[in-house]
Amino acid sequence: MKNGLLVWNVLLTIAAGFLLITHFTKKKDGPIARDWKQDSLSVGRPFRLAYFEMDSVQANAYMVKDVQAEIEKREKEYSGQLSQYEAAYRNKLQEYQQKERGGTMTQADYEKAQLDLKQLEDRLKGKRQELDQQYQDFVMRSQLNLKKAIEEFISEYNKEKQYTYIVSYEQGLFYYKDTVFNITADLVKGLNQQYKAKKN
Repeated sequence: MKNGLLVWNVLLTIAAGFLLITHFTKKKDGPIARDWKQDSLSVGRPFRLAYFEMDSVQANAYMVKDVQAEIEKREKEYSGQLSQYEAAYRNKLQEYQQKERGGTMTQADYEKAQLDLKQLEDRLKGKRQELDQQYQDFVMRSQLNLKKAIEEFISEYNKEKQYTYIVSYEQGLFYYKDTVFNITADLVKGLNQQYKAKKN
């Protein structure tokens, strides 16, 4: 039994290896077309890599600060709306509890109160989900717009600098960086100038 499993595993490994090799070595409709005009080596440029520190961009770019402030504002608005709905539910609950303790509730009143509280609770859950979805959508759109603005600026910036790659430095991802290729100051300055111009 053990030998049969061993043979089966060896056969499966060989088959998987064969499929991988044939998949990656197979030519699809002739040779792969390369855009040599865009290749750094073809235009005699050396391979150059630059980076920027995203935490510095987040701390110093006006656009990022404005977006973060807008996100915080929206979060407070949503929290305030939710608090109002929760307060209305608690008030209604206390009102019914006082009537029950006072002995002024009939069985029909009690059943009506239960139904009323259930409907209020359902509305509260629905509103919480709706506001949460609106907030998440807003945050996601804002972050995508920021990313797009940074990418567009870097694309323009790189027409002159001609780096092969520009990456965002994040701690834990890279273990060494040469500060000669740190373009964070250029990026923050350029983004701020561009943002001021658009805002005015």
